[in-house]
Amino acid sequence: RFNYRVQKFILASNSCSLTYDQPTFCYNALWYSNASTFASSSTTGTAPYGIFINGINTLYVPNRVSNTILTWPQWSNTSTTNSYSNLSNPYSLFMSMTGDIYIDNGYLYGRVDKYIFSTSNRVTVMNVNGSCYGLFIDINNNLYCSIKNLHQVVKLLLNNGTNIPTIAAGNGSAGSLSNMLNFPQGIYVDSNLNLYIADCANNRIQFVQTGQLDGVTIVGNGSSATIILNYPTGIVLDANGYLFIVDSYNHRIVASSYYGFRCIVGCLGGGSSACQLAFPESMGFDSYGNIYVTDRNNSRVQQFTLQTNNCI
Repeated sequence: RFNYRVQKFILASNSCSLTYDQPTFCYNALWYSNASTFASSSTTGTAPYGIFINGINTLYVPNRVSNTILTWPQWSNTSTTNSYSNLSNPYSLFMSMTGDIYIDNGYLYGRVDKYIFSTSNRVTVMNVNGSCYGLFIDINNNLYCSIKNLHQVVKLLLNNGTNIPTIAAGNGSAGSLSNMLNFPQGIYVDSNLNLYIADCANNRIQFVQTGQLDGVTIVGNGSSATIILNYPTGIVLDANGYLFIVDSYNHRIVASSYYGFRCIVGCLGGGSSACQLAFPESMGFDSYGNIYVTDRNNSRVQQFTLQTNNCI
């Protein structure tokens, strides 16, 4: 009042419970088939795996060659390299609501480390017996790790006084029964605390209801879905609960909708051209619905821009 003015404040973020972007897509949403290379091997190192995009479109990728974490703020094509002591071969990472970064450090050190927001201060939060190929924090502050080579997903309630996780899925033996996994990798936990697992070598997506250990196959071998998966490595849900799957050995990303499954990018087979992928590993959305993919065998991060999202 006493300044005699009307002020406008720009919304910087509107993420109340999620640290990542979860857009809403129409059943017929399309992405441009030709991607742009967001980051090449000179930046990512060889064979990138993990990717994370936070609610303000900052992109994170672990560089397993230099044992660093690469960061791109929104609108920037230039990365910042974040170095952490005693970090070896990080496959995955995840960010909490407080901005702390959780990084897989299981390959050599057998742990998941938390790096406190805007500092290099490290705290070990989970002890593991191998690399976490996927990390996820649910809305109840449970940290999940997919230990691919042990055929298990484990979880831990953060800040509960222990670093020892419990089993969330998989009995530790490779297999295709409902209580077994075979090289699990990408994981996702929805708002109802249900766990989705990219069960790579079983060529399926497993759904583990909260409070259960046995999974139900919802896509791939043993399911009623018509699409065939070949070593799926990543799983993401949109705001409507539809699945986006990194179908690695088919070199593509497929998505579900009310009308079933369809290929959305990388639909012409594997390769190195702008419309192709070669053994992709993980994906993420920015707030505009664009898709970013770690294109492992091409050693690059590809960006597929959302073309249309008109529900009419």
